[in-house]
Amino acid sequence: MSTLIGLPRDGYRVVPGPEGYLSPAAAVMGVVLPEEGQGLIEGEIVPEEVAMEAIAQKLLGARNPMLFPGPLVLWAWSEKAAAKAKALQEMVAEVPGMKIIPMPDYRPKYPMINPEVEINPNHPNLTIWHNKIDVCVFVGVHCHFANLALKIVRAGTDCYTIALCGERGHEDAMITLRDVHTEEVMELTETIRKVKKGRLSCRKGR
Repeated sequence: MSTLIGLPRDGYRVVPGPEGYLSPAAAVMGVVLPEEGQGLIEGEIVPEEVAMEAIAQKLLGARNPMLFPGPLVLWAWSEKAAAKAKALQEMVAEVPGMKIIPMPDYRPKYPMINPEVEINPNHPNLTIWHNKIDVCVFVGVHCHFANLALKIVRAGTDCYTIALCGERGHEDAMITLRDVHTEEVMELTETIRKVKKGRLSCRKGR
């Protein structure tokens, strides 16, 4: 496993936008995908557990957190997909106020999608603007469509994006984890519980 930890060349960070109509692909700016046991936070390679804690902090601190599940977890095409979907529902239940807007397919919907009902990778900014989403999680979206949607979100909104990828991860998300399956979702949920408990303990101690 690579021991590379740190920022990409020139210190480029993948942060909330709006970055511009044609924001550069993070890979072009030197951001590389994490190795096994690692994640990315704003383009910086970090240990997986550090990324998980950062995700928990972001979700618990959000005004309107949202889960965007794609076809790989929406449709029960395998027992593993169904188990992962159930684990994601349990994760959402641990984040106060977190809701779900699905991405059931990738076909463009004209003249316009209904942003209250679903998110479409060709127009993800509409869903984020309409629902005033400040932190979102992509999961179960095929990688090429996730990369497209994440770039559009970064280009035109100030939403903080998190990608839980079953493959190598997504450099165009602000935080990404790789190799995320049912067990990893459960581990993230437990991290959220621990961070939430720590926050409650701090409040009670004041």
